[in-house]
Amino acid sequence: MAFYVALIGAVAVERLAELVVSKRNLAWARMRGGREHGFGHYPFMVVLHIGLLAACLAEAADRPFIPALGWSMLVVVVLAQVLRWWCIGVLGPRWNTRIIVIGGLPLVERGPYRWLRHPNYVAVVLEGVALPLVHTAWITAACFTVVNAGLLRVRISAENAAMAQALAETPPAPPAETVAQ
Repeated sequence: MAFYVALIGAVAVERLAELVVSKRNLAWARMRGGREHGFGHYPFMVVLHIGLLAACLAEAADRPFIPALGWSMLVVVVLAQVLRWWCIGVLGPRWNTRIIVIGGLPLVERGPYRWLRHPNYVAVVLEGVALPLVHTAWITAACFTVVNAGLLRVRISAENAAMAQALAETPPAPPAETVAQ
């Protein structure tokens, strides 16, 4: 169980790192006219993801570690993290935990975005199933999956609408650079 607690702690630290990147990218986007869309579901998303980590620990306390399941699910968790950070790297400053779009910018079509419109959400779904199952927390995996499916339906709809609107706009002028004298 100590390993699982450490794993959940590592995922929590990873989430905090995402928030740091997101905040930095938010400032970058706002300097370029970026606007937020679909804010209404964001607080619920935050609570859901915090709840996932807490529920994993609570349920795992009463569950056995089954090596064949646990180790295979750990591989899926690691692959989900790789996919997530690949998405973050490919999107660069355009990646955010919020839906922030800058009018006129083209869609990113490289990296995992060559094949999928929303590959980061594939990582979220995989992690939502696999992370609880590392320590046999199947109720958490099932509940998170169902609730997250509803959330992703709302989020992807909001994101698609925001991107369609932004694509129709004229790109903003680049921000004026301060000249040091």
